Amino acid sequence: MKENARILAIVAALKELYPDAICSLDYRKDYELLFSTRLAAQCTDERVNQVTPTLFSRFPTLEALAGADVSEVEEIIHSTGFFRAKARDIVAASQMMLERYGGKVPDKMEELLKLPGVGRKTANLVLGDIFHTPGVVVADTHCIRISGKLGLTDGSKDPAKVEQQLRAVLPPEESNDFCHRLVLHGRAVCTARKPDCAACTLRPWCDFYNKS
Repeated sequence: MKENARILAIVAALKELYPDAICSLDYRKDYELLFSTRLAAQCTDERVNQVTPTLFSRFPTLEALAGADVSEVEEIIHSTGFFRAKARDIVAASQMMLERYGGKVPDKMEELLKLPGVGRKTANLVLGDIFHTPGVVVADTHCIRISGKLGLTDGSKDPAKVEQQLRAVLPPEESNDFCHRLVLHGRAVCTARKPDCAACTLRPWCDFYNKS
């Protein structure tokens, strides 16, 4: 099977398995996704979803977050880890969005990366889920691990390299949802500790399975 056909087969199989390729972080406003993703660094999405209702209820607008006492934000998000840096970034990013971007989340990578605490993973997630920008790749741990096993990348653990390699092979209109589906697959089947290859429908196209 030619490489392009193999990639399209993987994309199609994941679509069938996980038709609703949705982000597992709960949010109602654009900036809530931005900050939820920041909180998810070194933390589970499940834990973040337990914390954010309190955070966004206490500070219901971007203006409220911009004027928040950092120590109060720290207290609310404490259980997500690295809470001091995260709280500082959330308040500072809120202030910057009000001052520079008219209270809106920027829709360009270079502008998103100027916000405190925002790296390429967060920026790509926002661009894909909020602005539906084609070609974005969210290289999280599941995406990095499974794309390496499948042979879609060279097995690099470097998020920037994985992003670049996946951008080169994935259909741009599919890439964002593809990454969401890999997260779902990584939780349900291809887990980090013990991938369930016997139950995996991606076996025909998986380098890891076919070489083992």
